[in-house]
Amino acid sequence: MKALFSSIAVATLLLAQGPSALAQSDAKRSVTEIAPDVYRLQNNFHYSMVVITGEGAVVTDPINADAAAWIKTEVAKLTDKPVSHLIYSHSHGDHASGGAVLATDATVIAQANAPDQIDGVTPTLRFEDTHEFTQGDKTFELTWLGPGHGEDLIAVVVRPANVAFITDAAAPKRLPWRNMGGANIDQWIDQVRKVESLDFEIFAPAHGNVGVKADATDARVYMEQLRSAVLAGLKEGKSIDQLKQTVTMSDYKDWSNYLNWLPLNIEGMAGFLVASGQAN
Repeated sequence: MKALFSSIAVATLLLAQGPSALAQSDAKRSVTEIAPDVYRLQNNFHYSMVVITGEGAVVTDPINADAAAWIKTEVAKLTDKPVSHLIYSHSHGDHASGGAVLATDATVIAQANAPDQIDGVTPTLRFEDTHEFTQGDKTFELTWLGPGHGEDLIAVVVRPANVAFITDAAAPKRLPWRNMGGANIDQWIDQVRKVESLDFEIFAPAHGNVGVKADATDARVYMEQLRSAVLAGLKEGKSIDQLKQTVTMSDYKDWSNYLNWLPLNIEGMAGFLVASGQAN
């Protein structure tokens, strides 16, 4: 594993350039090689993946314009080849903004349900269920995860490294985001099942720590157990405040964001079950 970090000299230069440049430099950033030629780039709480091939760099998710400019700089340190492909995991703004910085000469790939433009970038290649391409000695397998957390969410598996880049559907030992955003959680669970059906070893999420394939199963089981506990409580007539006191999910107390997000997970799950008529 290697990590590359911005130097003090760069930070000093940005300070001299004024508040806008300083705000960009405040981002927590790192580059880590998680498999041969496969890099994970961190921008605060978001991650992208860069894969270096003999013909160019394949990048997933620009995150935002500042992060995309930084990603482009880091790619230039890893290869003298251009960004050949930009793959959108989905079109949500916190992952898909700023793509124009990276898409200049790249093939831009998105799932068919993505909007016509993603933050001003028009995908040049769309696919329905699956898409595969090979560049150099690397093969990229793209799979639509179905509806749930968004309508255009895909997984990207890189071979021969057997690394899966998974965004938002699940993350190793990390609770789902806050109240789960008003999503259809039953469909979201199906998205995680789709991740489980894929063949990979290294789980590289867009949030949180790198894990293994079994972590996807653990994430699904958490959601199913939470669903069952919240549904049972609702049918007993418990309020959301009462559910927050009784649904402890203590087996997951060591997971990231357990203390802060479990109450919000309960609230989101209860809202979904009531709105979908399943709590009657």
